[in-house]
Amino acid sequence: MATDMTEAIHQLIQDRGISEELVLRTIENTLLAAYKRRFGNADNAIVRFSDDNREVSIYAKKKIVDGVYDPVSEIDLEEARELNPEAEIGDELLLEVDPKDFDRISVQSAKQTAHQSIREIQKDSLFEEYKDKVGEIIIGYYQRERNGTIYVDLGKVEGILPKKYQSPREIYHVNDRIKALITEVNKTPAGLQVVLSRTHTDFVRAIFELEVPEVYDKTVEIHKIVREPGYRTKLAVYSNREDVDPVGACVGLKGVRIQAVIREMEGEKIDILKYDPDPRRFIKNALSPAEVRDVVVLDEGKHQALAVVSDSQLSLAIGKQGLNVRLANRLVDWNIDVKTDAQFAEMDISSESRRAVSELFGDPESYDEEISRILELPGVDSAVAEALRTNGIDFIEDFLALSPEKLGDIPGVTPEQIEVLRKLIEDNVEIVEEEEIQGEEVFSDDVPESGEESSAMEAEGEENFPEVEEYECPECGAKITVDMTSCPNCGIGLSFEYEDE
Repeated sequence: MATDMTEAIHQLIQDRGISEELVLRTIENTLLAAYKRRFGNADNAIVRFSDDNREVSIYAKKKIVDGVYDPVSEIDLEEARELNPEAEIGDELLLEVDPKDFDRISVQSAKQTAHQSIREIQKDSLFEEYKDKVGEIIIGYYQRERNGTIYVDLGKVEGILPKKYQSPREIYHVNDRIKALITEVNKTPAGLQVVLSRTHTDFVRAIFELEVPEVYDKTVEIHKIVREPGYRTKLAVYSNREDVDPVGACVGLKGVRIQAVIREMEGEKIDILKYDPDPRRFIKNALSPAEVRDVVVLDEGKHQALAVVSDSQLSLAIGKQGLNVRLANRLVDWNIDVKTDAQFAEMDISSESRRAVSELFGDPESYDEEISRILELPGVDSAVAEALRTNGIDFIEDFLALSPEKLGDIPGVTPEQIEVLRKLIEDNVEIVEEEEIQGEEVFSDDVPESGEESSAMEAEGEENFPEVEEYECPECGAKITVDMTSCPNCGIGLSFEYEDE
């Protein structure tokens, strides 16, 4: 029986993208609801589909009896034998029911059941589809606005972009294209609710994954993102490969990639900086685009640090209304105070604070009160110190160990800057020169004084001790000779020295 209702439901479900299994279940529930409305219950009703699922039939299963008490579930033997001559009492027959026999009320009830089933199925199906898309970017079109909330046409469903998730610099009009992040998917009595956002930090992350292949394939990873929507965003990135510059990959050739991101974010400023596990260097990077001369840790436990900048960089480091330093605080998770060189010179930084700096950025066991790193020199040019550090010269002793020729070959550092640095070291660092003792200890008591053998050696012009002379090992007392480099008994190293007369 290919009914009009079956075809109508098939068409309806096909348009809404529901699976065939759910289509058949909806048809079955619809016919059972009509049967129940017509006969009181549907316990003995059976719905069957043809092999190609194009036709559907509903049957009433009746038991053959001798005397009918319930005409819905029983059939008399004589009536049954008219349908099947071999029928016997106790057997069961399936009698096809024509839906045309259902009254109007039964059909109406079946339609309501069908519509309700379709709505629930569609809601469940869409929920399963969109719940896995949370955290992904989706594109829709502006439909309407109500109380600040924008309703976005996403195709199968309607998304909402609440006022709190809208960037303050963005203005939309009807049919405008909107790219947003899916943050929530909820079931409501009115249908599926998809909540969108353009202010989440994950929205920035998803945009970079779309625009930067290295971020998408995890060659470059985003350590952390902080954002003041509509004004400024800071990203800390690092690379999993030494040959890939994380900042350069995000900026792109001639800034193509970062410009695409800025356009999508309606001109919001974006600072991309390199993540560094060293908190002091990370703080320096986080205050970009300002150039920081030095960073002093005031309290490691409380994550308090001081950034020293030149007078010309102070306003840039702090930013408009303190935005730059505020975002830097959130990015590095430290409380950063920005001071100029003059302000820092007036501050009383205790020796305990200086010790905390050394213990955090150096070797605690080798700490002393003396300056050991070039960057710690008072008044040092940070650009010179950074250029030296890039070339593997971080400590003062490394600098002093190099010849003037090698120092002159360092890129980015002029001879005049070398001389200024050398003068700073002389003024601030006490240099102790240790005499280097060549060779091992000389045991003069065991070396023969001048005598016949010595005279014979001088006459022959020899410069070594006679091989026949024997001595005692100073460690174990074993017999040794001057041609030995180690004791044959205990293995201690040996060295003999003498003076020409």
